[in-house]
Amino acid sequence: MAGTARFPLDPAPLHVPDAVLNDLKARLRLTRWPDDSGNDDGYYGVRRGYLQELADHWLHRYDWRKAEAAINAYEHYQVSVRGVPVHFMRRPGVGPAPTPLILTHGWPWTFWHWSKVVDPLADPAAFGGDPADAFDVIVPSLPGFGFSAPLPDHPDMNFWKVADLWHTLMTDTLGYEKYAAGGCDVGALVTGQLGHKYADELHGIHIGSGQKLTFFNGDRAWDLSGGRPIPEGLPEPAHRQLVSLERRFAVHLAAHMLAPSTLSYGLSDSPVGLLAWILERWDKWSENHGDVENVFSKDDLLTHAMIFWVNNAIGTSIRYYANANRYPWTPSHDRRPTVEAPTGITFVGHENPPGVTTSEQRIQSWLSSDRADWYHHINLTAHERGGHFIPWEIPDAWVDDLRRTFRECRVPSNAGRRPRR
Repeated sequence: MAGTARFPLDPAPLHVPDAVLNDLKARLRLTRWPDDSGNDDGYYGVRRGYLQELADHWLHRYDWRKAEAAINAYEHYQVSVRGVPVHFMRRPGVGPAPTPLILTHGWPWTFWHWSKVVDPLADPAAFGGDPADAFDVIVPSLPGFGFSAPLPDHPDMNFWKVADLWHTLMTDTLGYEKYAAGGCDVGALVTGQLGHKYADELHGIHIGSGQKLTFFNGDRAWDLSGGRPIPEGLPEPAHRQLVSLERRFAVHLAAHMLAPSTLSYGLSDSPVGLLAWILERWDKWSENHGDVENVFSKDDLLTHAMIFWVNNAIGTSIRYYANANRYPWTPSHDRRPTVEAPTGITFVGHENPPGVTTSEQRIQSWLSSDRADWYHHINLTAHERGGHFIPWEIPDAWVDDLRRTFRECRVPSNAGRRPRR
């Protein structure tokens, strides 16, 4: 695409009304705290002492307007795509021919989890890179998340329906003839579906992990173990690793898939309740060596929480799990691999499966699994460090991995952006 082409939309900076911020402070002051005795080790979940410390910081020291100004240093847009409200952040590419790139977050992510990689992807020369690697970066909020809310007329939204919206956004709304896509968590499934259904119109995809698109299908999709008992005779380290992985992910999968509306009443009414639910994921899923603030500062945690809170988006965000199960993924074709777009994948050490301790083992483990045949994989990279929030935790590694994927599969185009329809 030509870097000088005029962007077809006018930016709309984000602004949260004062009334919403005042209501938040009133609710924080009126928090009723439960008894949490016997939980100093976090065995029962988030520790009250640390949560109170965060809540006090939220009420007395955290500055949303400062965070809002940092977010608004980038371009923001609000559009309707097939009748669905979509917010996205953009960083224009700086280079001879920036490639359009859409990055999709997951849960409990926000679009702002991509903020550490946006600048080097868009302007590699400013970070010591090759300007030929430049991307025109589009970072949307998933519908029903953050500033792509509310979502009252689309209660069935899920990852494969988002892929259709993203393709319309990139091709019809923004007029790109061909684009690249990246994603993690739920965003990896969105991106995988793009690579499945729209492979001919993508340069390729780069994702974190490499799950099958049927991940949420089935009567027991909420059960991380698939109903299987822990195998007997596992070495003690592998047994411990398996139990840790299940404790890390099982709770939210079951709750989100089986009763998201029930859960959302409490989370939508109490900012501390919302913070506790998503804080546990940020804590357990990141590689923080026992202190979440090694990865997220207090202000970081609260900025991400604010993006959920000020838009009353927690209920629609957690329903994605149930909707992926209630409206299961079905293939658009029966060709193999299922995801035909050239695919790069980044693996991280904190999510190694039981028995895997090295990067080489991680790649071989994935290649020997039933997931490898799903993807036209061209670039597999495993890192010893890093947790679930890859572009936030190891941003330089993510940027390098993604660039390498698209050097392999990017097809130059002189057509640029096509006229809007």
